[in-house]
Amino acid sequence: MYLKEIEILGFKSFADKTVITLDNDVTCVVGPNGSGKSNVVDAIRWVLGEQSVKSLRGDNSMSDFIFSGSKNRNPLNVASVMLTFDNSDHYVNMPYNEISVKRRLYRNGENEYFINGEKVRLKDVTELFLDTGIGKSSFSIIGQGDIGKIFSSSNLERRSILEEAAGILKYKTRREEALRKLDKTDDNIERINDIIGELEQRVEPLRIQSEK
Repeated sequence: MYLKEIEILGFKSFADKTVITLDNDVTCVVGPNGSGKSNVVDAIRWVLGEQSVKSLRGDNSMSDFIFSGSKNRNPLNVASVMLTFDNSDHYVNMPYNEISVKRRLYRNGENEYFINGEKVRLKDVTELFLDTGIGKSSFSIIGQGDIGKIFSSSNLERRSILEEAAGILKYKTRREEALRKLDKTDDNIERINDIIGELEQRVEPLRIQSEK
């Protein structure tokens, strides 16, 4: 599996539709300061579900990432990024040789996510790439200064990186989700028992009234 193509429109400095094809001849993207190299990395993290404006070098809200216009260009009302992966080896357990993931953001803050053209939830995108090394915070996307952060991070933070590399993060995440559901079920049972207790107190008076 490998990243085959990046399509960007309206995200940050990409006012025009830009398609970056990553084939065997491409090893890196170079350019002068301010040419948008970092914006390409931000676009990849963004479409994979990044929710932190600060992590994407934004100021206030997600709408900051929509092209805001220039002297010669009007601002846009929507930003979209689509990643296309070659999955001919079926590294991701889906019956497709190609997998496309797309995120679309509107000026009002509404987000949409798509997998192979079908509208999905953010959770579906996150689960699709668990333990593949392609997630928004995975070890395959390392920005400037991140290497130092890894070495200086806490044991728990470093452990999460190793768990994803080892391929067990998916199961740990599912376990934590199952435990949250069990806790929620316990809370519901407790509330139901409270209601039953209140109703049981009313049974005897109602029985007496019924006899009368």
